[in-house]
Amino acid sequence: MTPSKASQTALVTSLMRAVHTRSDPAPLLDDPWGDRLVPESVQAGLRERALARLAPELRAEAAPAKVLDAAMRANAAYPGVILRSRYTEDMLEAAVARGITQYVLIGAGFDSFLCRRPAWAEGLQVYEVDHPATQQLKRERLQHCGIAESDDVHFVAADLSEETLQSALARSSFDPTQPTFFSWLGVTVYLTREANLATLRTIATVAPAGSELVFTYIDEAALQPGHAGTEGFRKLRSDVSSVGEAFLSGFDPATLDALLLETGLVLTEDLDGEETVARYDAAGVNGLERAGAGHIAHARVVSETPRHFSP
Repeated sequence: MTPSKASQTALVTSLMRAVHTRSDPAPLLDDPWGDRLVPESVQAGLRERALARLAPELRAEAAPAKVLDAAMRANAAYPGVILRSRYTEDMLEAAVARGITQYVLIGAGFDSFLCRRPAWAEGLQVYEVDHPATQQLKRERLQHCGIAESDDVHFVAADLSEETLQSALARSSFDPTQPTFFSWLGVTVYLTREANLATLRTIATVAPAGSELVFTYIDEAALQPGHAGTEGFRKLRSDVSSVGEAFLSGFDPATLDALLLETGLVLTEDLDGEETVARYDAAGVNGLERAGAGHIAHARVVSETPRHFSP
């Protein structure tokens, strides 16, 4: 992404969650905040691009707002964005019931959990880690929406392509002795394999055994030259590359469990797009389709004790 500019994919995925909430027949999420957190100037630009893709005869009669909604739903990333959000918050709720006290969103983007915190999450310490440009715009938008900052929400500005997660968290009030839930959604594909492995190792060492992680990844085979991916996936890859957020790496589902063990994590579940749809939209009510080569994985920290760090 452009260093001085907020992530465009983070803005788009925020709108997708809002579109799903208000337009799909049986929403898996209740997240109306995307339309509020994303600046109107950004929405206007997306509407213009969506309209420009229409045939001239359709463009003249199109309702701009509906055109943007349709463009969001047609995006190949749409099913994955909705499904990963629902899955993560299901896993988080279960983790809180088991005693998790901290929630770290790595690459938080414009996630609105802090705006719609459910009763079961009261008292949870929330740490949002993201690129400084994206986080600055989000905080401005939260203020614009009248969302006051609170003592249990902590913003940690960090470029994880240049700084480790451990270093970033060390600048906050994060407690490495407390059981923690980490979410890492829609991020690994934009980082190098080395950066991803470094982050996995950090998660396994900055929080105690029993801490949990949900993360998304792309089957690395889909990133190889000549791979016969879907048209939607090819278009998605081209679109994100055009805004400076190119796909860089993935993982092999067949070896992920062994790889995670090497970093100090144990894989508890790995769902591909078809399996995730089968869990949450088996009857096809919302029309969610297999999310290309995307996977969502759930893991737990198995190391005995965290390595303490100092700010």
